[in-house]
Amino acid sequence: MEIRWSGTKDEGMTLRRKRDLIWLTFPDFDAENWITHAFSTRFGGVSRGCLASMNLSFTRGDRDDAVRENFRRFAAAVGFDTDDLVLTEQTHTINVRRVGIEDRGAGFTKPLPWKDVDGLITDEPGVMLTAYHADCVLLGFIDPEHRAVGLSHSGWRGTAAGMARETISKMRAEFGSDPRKMKAFVGPSICGSCYEVSADVAAQFPDFFVKPKKNGKYLVDLQGTNRAMMIESGIPMSSISMAGLCTACNPDLLFSHRASGGKRGTNAAVLGIVRPARSA
Repeated sequence: MEIRWSGTKDEGMTLRRKRDLIWLTFPDFDAENWITHAFSTRFGGVSRGCLASMNLSFTRGDRDDAVRENFRRFAAAVGFDTDDLVLTEQTHTINVRRVGIEDRGAGFTKPLPWKDVDGLITDEPGVMLTAYHADCVLLGFIDPEHRAVGLSHSGWRGTAAGMARETISKMRAEFGSDPRKMKAFVGPSICGSCYEVSADVAAQFPDFFVKPKKNGKYLVDLQGTNRAMMIESGIPMSSISMAGLCTACNPDLLFSHRASGGKRGTNAAVLGIVRPARSA
């Protein structure tokens, strides 16, 4: 499989494999042994057709049992419990919700008790934050000082409205997080060479991240916009991991809404704090 990276050579992710299941992680986040994180790919599940094979969304017309089996396989490979999952209900808002142990299983083992939530934060071990994407950007945040994490979905609406800034602000308010001591990532998503938009959408982004095309459309760099917002909010550039991986350039590896014309499954990412080891 050829993987096309849209970033520079110092950017990228680690491709991991367990039998036929493939997932991705960030090296700098792998070094933090108090967290678990992973991005799914299309490989290793049981879904069929345009959803093949690791679709992790219950909203794409897939069989419920297939999605649950896909999550079970993903969890077993990465090393977390599906009972710990806490799901988002993404509607392109910048609503960020603090969750805890009492929310374990929300959207998976029990009904989701909230709507219009695109970001989740927690400082409690054993809570696996979960977000979805198929071109949109997923943003991850960790605060090693206060042992807190955040995971947010940021499409063009969320990016333009400041989801990165909002998640950082929420972590500061809830946990006392200092952006200067935090780490962040910008996950696999459609790159600035593939994301073509109309003039009204382009007008909502800084000119630096917009390039006009001869057909009257514009190219917008969502990844770069989110990184700039993280830096403006105080996170050091050296502490931000960039996937440099475009979903639209790699439709065989990752689901892409643009590349598939909407006929696709959905990727997911998880981020959580590891439970303390039990004493003997």
